[in-house]
Amino acid sequence: MLIEEMMRTDIIKLKADDSIENALKLLNDYHIRHIPIVDDDNKVVGIVSDRDVRDASPSIFDRQSGANALKNDIQSIMSSPVITVHPLDFVEEVAAIFYDNEIACVPVTRENKLIGMITEKDLLYTLIQLTGTHEQGSQIEIKVIDRPGILPEVTQIFGKRKMNINSVLIYPYKPDKKFKILVFRIQTMNPKPTITDLQSAGYEVLWPNLPGMSL
Repeated sequence: MLIEEMMRTDIIKLKADDSIENALKLLNDYHIRHIPIVDDDNKVVGIVSDRDVRDASPSIFDRQSGANALKNDIQSIMSSPVITVHPLDFVEEVAAIFYDNEIACVPVTRENKLIGMITEKDLLYTLIQLTGTHEQGSQIEIKVIDRPGILPEVTQIFGKRKMNINSVLIYPYKPDKKFKILVFRIQTMNPKPTITDLQSAGYEVLWPNLPGMSL
């Protein structure tokens, strides 16, 4: 999935000379956590988070000086330069950017101009869609040899029962690198016949561990 398919385009943004007080109002009114800061050409020059604004807000013990601080320009507390992504980037690539840089939001730009925003909540929702966990069904985990052609061999078994596969995930089997774990989400509430077929074909089913089955 591409970022342009999931990014938000209804962007709340500010200029660098807008006040911290204005940012605070927007964060509260729209229930958002980040605001991109742009110049007159709509190019991203910074980003401010609710934490940045909260840290600049007046203390209950010193409201007068704090109130004056809120009149300062947003550029005095914004983070810059800003990590951005392109609308044609893949979701998994952007997820890695979030993880590696420990960030919770990135602006999406085309030709250096702001066109969207992606948050960690957007990524999580997309992951739920990609894995099929939002749909009713069953999950089956299979331990297989890590070799070319193994995935179509396994999916043929599902095909014989005309089983619809919602998603497939593949990850390493940590105890032995010669193996992989295949995780299937399938559209059935009774996976037992398919599990029996997989076992008969010589595959090791790790999950589900159903009563009466020698897994």
